[in-house]
Amino acid sequence: MAQNAQRAQKSGYTRGGRKEYERTGGRSAYGRMTDGNTARQLDVVSELQKPRAPKELNHTVKKNRDRAIYMNFGYVLFLTVSLLVAGYILIGYIRLQSEITTSVKRISTMESTLNSLKTANDEEYSRIESSVDLDEIRRIAITELGMVYPNEEQIVSVPDEGNDYVRQVADIGG
Repeated sequence: MAQNAQRAQKSGYTRGGRKEYERTGGRSAYGRMTDGNTARQLDVVSELQKPRAPKELNHTVKKNRDRAIYMNFGYVLFLTVSLLVAGYILIGYIRLQSEITTSVKRISTMESTLNSLKTANDEEYSRIESSVDLDEIRRIAITELGMVYPNEEQIVSVPDEGNDYVRQVADIGG
């Protein structure tokens, strides 16, 4: 019987008729795979307690870690000055944004005031235009102030030369 067990162990078969395979080169934490239809019992606690082999670090990773550890006074001073300059620039930028926002709000308020003043001005002009009676003004001018219409000899025509205005060079009196 012992001879059969040894032969089965050499061939890879276990007592239950399952075949066990040895894994090589895989990333699994378990060294053996079992061929069969039953689930195996895992000993997770003992697997987690096993010491792991330290990973081999890449040369560039080692170099970067060494550089990160080694910081002299000049490098720290450079980083501090860079941080202060960046902070000063960012604070100035935020201040400018705030001033722009304030200016836009002020302009908006002034435009609103201008529009309301234009509307009030137009309404007042319309009220004045509608309240003026030209016939009443002519009647008062003729009857109370003694004004008369001009006769033909009092009218002087000035030729239009296409200019926007006319200059008087001599006395027009008659």
